[in-house]
Amino acid sequence: MRHLVILGAGTAGTMVANKLRRRLPRKEWRITVVDRDDVHLYQPGLLLLPFGVYEPKDLIKPRDRYLAGGVDLVLGEIDRVEPGENRVLLADGRALDYDQLVIATGTSPRPEETPGMAEGEWRRSIFDFFTLDGAVALRDKLASWEGGRLAVHVTEMPIKCPVAPLEFTFLADAFFEERKMRDKVEIVYVTPLEGPFTKPVASAHLGTMFEDRHIAIEPDFYVEHIDPETKTLVSMDEREVPFDLLVTVPLNMGADFVTRSGLGDELGYVPVDKGTLLSRAHDNIFAVGDASDIPASKAGSVAHFEADGFVKNFLDHIHGRPMTDLFDGHANCFIESGHGKGLLIDFNYDTEPLPGVYPYPKVGPLSLLKETRANHWGKLAFRHVYWNVLLRGLPMPVPNHMSMAGKETAGTSGR
Repeated sequence: MRHLVILGAGTAGTMVANKLRRRLPRKEWRITVVDRDDVHLYQPGLLLLPFGVYEPKDLIKPRDRYLAGGVDLVLGEIDRVEPGENRVLLADGRALDYDQLVIATGTSPRPEETPGMAEGEWRRSIFDFFTLDGAVALRDKLASWEGGRLAVHVTEMPIKCPVAPLEFTFLADAFFEERKMRDKVEIVYVTPLEGPFTKPVASAHLGTMFEDRHIAIEPDFYVEHIDPETKTLVSMDEREVPFDLLVTVPLNMGADFVTRSGLGDELGYVPVDKGTLLSRAHDNIFAVGDASDIPASKAGSVAHFEADGFVKNFLDHIHGRPMTDLFDGHANCFIESGHGKGLLIDFNYDTEPLPGVYPYPKVGPLSLLKETRANHWGKLAFRHVYWNVLLRGLPMPVPNHMSMAGKETAGTSGR
């Protein structure tokens, strides 16, 4: 019997395990998923937790509840992969031999990588929201904060869900307005990018939204260190941004074992072919979701759109056939903009976000690059879809590859 080992039981690892379990004969293939614990976190909800939309209990469920029958879950820390031996070593001494390996261990924030970030003011005046304990601590801080200068900061790209810090900024603006203290809060968005977002059309649209909300932008800001005593962000070119409250997205990096195993780049992401997701160095190792180095958003939608094509390619690969269902970098993201409204963007490697409707031409029902209540409710409804459809590997009524249907380009109206 051949053995498929999947490292990581998050979004990508769970979906791939469930989809492949339906396609791989049980008499021929054993599937094992490895993760450090049995707690699956709904990461999109972390953004909303500081504003009281969710409680921690709304965002966590047991991992094994969402893995299909016939998929074994092994709990333990991964020490390293020995690709030459086709073996995974766990920290407690256990070893798992594999015929095929899928790395799906994602990315995580590393505040310790920026001098001054994780020192005396961490979780006092400096907070993150991409971890559960960070989001809870930030919720408690916002509930009692009396105002001042709020800096929302991105250390470096890539990060999980690149629109999340933008969403936090808009939600904070609305939060303080609803508490009738917006006039007591100055908001500045500090980013290493030239504008609010990586894509020009979307960046221009979001920049207008910043102006309308009186939110300042400090672009091209590469942080060198944070001075926790003076509460100041200091850039490589010696610019300074003072703050009373800093909400930061620390440097994101892949799993440490990837680096220890010699499988990663300088940030711990696995170099793969961006179409097939096959390792550039090993013919029986794939990386999916946030664990790879593909030039796409590190977002749950990417893991979803990767999954079906990946399964087809995996089956072709193990049978010696060419892999032809190439991933196009498809991603879409809801952007909460406050006061019960949101935007939606849809893009891929080659096409930036455009206005229009999604997923169906003319009827939508969701609007692209436009603030609507439908987009806000779409984001909230996604939690149900996530637990009950996506994680279980069930089909979704939207194409994996990005479609131009419904999008408006020069000289068109989305036809």
